Amino acid sequence: MATRPRAVRLPVKVIPRAPRDEIVGVMTDGTLKVRVAAAPVDGAANRAVQRVLARALSLNLKNVEIVRGETARRKLLRVNGLTATEVHARLGLTV
Repeated sequence: MATRPRAVRLPVKVIPRAPRDEIVGVMTDGTLKVRVAAAPVDGAANRAVQRVLARALSLNLKNVEIVRGETARRKLLRVNGLTATEVHARLGLTV
């Protein structure tokens, strides 16, 4: 997880077409695994991932951006307005 003041770059693996939207946990390589019900069509799964993370982090949707991986399951997201410690705490992850 790379950081800059009040922004965190978060690697995410997306599992589309899941039964429900949920954050599954952290994989062994440090990537956050997220399941979304939306299909990867016309950006629906991307929007769902942003929505799930924004809700979990208590942030406005505009503060969760996809930096890389728009068409891939592995994405790099930038979370603006929080530090890495705050992201870990809000997601219930250990540092």
